[in-house]
Amino acid sequence: MAEPYARWQQATLEQALTTRRVVLLSGPRQCGKTTLARSLASAQLPYLTLDDVTLLGAARNDPQGFVAHSGKILIIDEVQRVPTLLSAIKRAVDEETRPGQYLLTGSANIQSLPQVQESLAGRIANIRLRPLSQGELQRKLPHFLEQAFNQNCSEKHVVHNKDAMIEMAIQGGFPEAIQFKGLARRNWHRDFISALVERDLKDIANIQRKDAMRELINIAAAWSSKFMDLTRMGTGLSIQRPTLESYLNALETLYLVERIRPWSKADYGRVGKQTKLFMTDCGLMAALLGWNTEQVRLHPDRCGKLIETFIFNELATQIDVGNGLYQLFHYRDREQREIDFLVEREDGALLGIEVKAGSAVGKEDFKHLIWFQKQLPPAQKLVAVVLYSGEHLVSFGPSLWAVPFGLLWG
Repeated sequence: MAEPYARWQQATLEQALTTRRVVLLSGPRQCGKTTLARSLASAQLPYLTLDDVTLLGAARNDPQGFVAHSGKILIIDEVQRVPTLLSAIKRAVDEETRPGQYLLTGSANIQSLPQVQESLAGRIANIRLRPLSQGELQRKLPHFLEQAFNQNCSEKHVVHNKDAMIEMAIQGGFPEAIQFKGLARRNWHRDFISALVERDLKDIANIQRKDAMRELINIAAAWSSKFMDLTRMGTGLSIQRPTLESYLNALETLYLVERIRPWSKADYGRVGKQTKLFMTDCGLMAALLGWNTEQVRLHPDRCGKLIETFIFNELATQIDVGNGLYQLFHYRDREQREIDFLVEREDGALLGIEVKAGSAVGKEDFKHLIWFQKQLPPAQKLVAVVLYSGEHLVSFGPSLWAVPFGLLWG
């Protein structure tokens, strides 16, 4: 097995443990949370996983006793399985206020669970870990957003044509899955979903119709990068809209899907309100849909959806590492002007990103970005980028750039 990849969130995690009493590292199962948490631990640090049946029973029976420890840091894995531990941890860290007492991991967003009564506000740092980004796989550092905003991207990069981008996307970023190829990798992803449906979902939601949930996961994969329409998504599922919404919320709680809100900070136009839905791993998306490279490369709609989902995964990971410096949106108005991604920096500066699978870019590809630029007040700047599978970093005018995909992690 290959050496573990360095994770971009490691520095954030280490820093948080020096300033906050509790740190929660959350993300989907199998994305590398336990590996990262244990890489920070010395042999003397206690590690307890609630996937162990005996420890799970002990935690449920005596939460206060379970979290008691005399060491420096106690690591508790899969904390969402016993939400009452959070109240016990609150009591412990209120009595002893030193930083770095607990490192928790969770495969569900515990803040969204109805049975969680304690938020640990002011005591906890929340850190998101996603499947491996392409930048982490290539052992690069996450500099793209900073360089794009400053318009100083380097010309030095590896060229990735459309076929290479499709291959990267179909591989995905789950550390174990990337060791496999072809059918073996697809089976890993499908077994992963089966395990979640049979086991993890019951910890966070009352799922009465597992068959409908399985089908909804496939539907969510097919809708990745599209604007959400619950009426159309629910067609054929034979479940009521409130149930559909609760099932979709459960998938979001497990970090399988994510919604991107529309950018609406404008007093012009007729801005749309629909959110965009994305799978949080494009390899999982491809496996659920049964796509291979040939099926994607010869089908423009599939190629566009897969690569846009891939770019979402890459951007979202870099935004997480930004520790609140950036926020991710999309834009569409009622005149059908669209921008795939809008990244807003904390000072209000904007980076507009269009994703194009092809290897050629023309001025027409910037038309919505140029229109958007012109609507902004003079003090607010937009850097406009079209990401594409060509070779050259090219200027198309003031703050208009055609940027090769390789510069995302170059």
